[in-house]
Amino acid sequence: MKKLTGQDRSITSRWRPATQAVRGGTARSHYGETSEALFLTSGYAYDCAGDAAARFAGEQQGMTYSRLQNPTVEMLEQRIALLEGAEACRAMASGMAAMTAALLCQLSAGDHIVAGRAAFGSCRWLTDTLLPRFGVTSTIIDARDNDAWKAAIRPNTKLFFFETPANPTLDIVDLEAVCRIGKDAGVTTVVDNAFATPLLQRPMDYGADIVAYSATKMMDGQGRVLAGAVCGTHEFIENTLLAFTRNTGPTLSPFNAWVVLKGLETLDLRIRRQSENALKVASFLERRVPRTLYPGLASHPQYDLAMKQMGAGGTIIALYLDGGRPQAHGLLDALELVDISNNIGDSRSLMTHPCSTTHAGLTAEVRAEMGVEEGMLRLSVGLEDPQDVIDDLDRALRTVGL
Repeated sequence: MKKLTGQDRSITSRWRPATQAVRGGTARSHYGETSEALFLTSGYAYDCAGDAAARFAGEQQGMTYSRLQNPTVEMLEQRIALLEGAEACRAMASGMAAMTAALLCQLSAGDHIVAGRAAFGSCRWLTDTLLPRFGVTSTIIDARDNDAWKAAIRPNTKLFFFETPANPTLDIVDLEAVCRIGKDAGVTTVVDNAFATPLLQRPMDYGADIVAYSATKMMDGQGRVLAGAVCGTHEFIENTLLAFTRNTGPTLSPFNAWVVLKGLETLDLRIRRQSENALKVASFLERRVPRTLYPGLASHPQYDLAMKQMGAGGTIIALYLDGGRPQAHGLLDALELVDISNNIGDSRSLMTHPCSTTHAGLTAEVRAEMGVEEGMLRLSVGLEDPQDVIDDLDRALRTVGL
């Protein structure tokens, strides 16, 4: 591969996803390094004052400040955009920085949004608490109901915002139908695709306008750094999002970008193996607990849609125990192998109690509406031998009487 081959979309767009995840976006320096270079610099020097002025005026190519551009971060942005099938991408300091920027950069007082009710707790805080402070109203709906999207549209509706699969209830949204409803109404569709990754699902293939990520999850995949990303058209990224990020500063650090670049090299391998492991674990749990939700099980109410859109069940399982919080916490405390952790997408299997962690900031009423019950647990299946995970869960379940 030549020094700039990885940034030539006329070439890289022909590569298959596994190849794109390893080589896409790479730009080699004159040293010819094989691994992406890590540029730990806050700013850049100029040969003369005129060059500085020309760069700030947009008349000369080049970088000005790492809050705006950095070579390592730019490589990550190009790689994620390539995998997503997007024209452009901006990397952010965390998943929530990405979600916040994707919404706030295009909303103003008087606008209205429609959002799916099943969502990460902080995303619900954005729609329910933050946006109303600035005069943006929200209608929260069951995102699985296509008719509800259409019925919620108002003359001032600016965007749709939802996750699929949703965190933590694993609701599946019909991407093609909802994106079509949005386009017909002139409404921008913003999709959080963190649970699926572009290796299982590319929302833009179904008509989504903007796709946002917590790259902390599967993209890094080894629990090392925080990162986020927003993908869209060149026009959106350069003319709408860039001004917001330039002046508010939710930019990803070069080191974290480099770590995620390394994580992406194994994403294709990890997402497929972890999905296979999750299916085996979910099949076991389905026989042992009162209720198991996993998109790869035929018992999932939207199994057919999940298989159409993702082709696999992903890495996350939701399970429900009848004994409420005491039984759920008892199971967590009895685990020996699986970690108690509120993260997901790690190479290690992780389990959490959403009511008391990721969704603790929501009211009991909102949690009940979402389906986040006191006896619910969320399991992120890792790369361990799935039988060891099953054995650990089996022993812990027996400890709590199941």
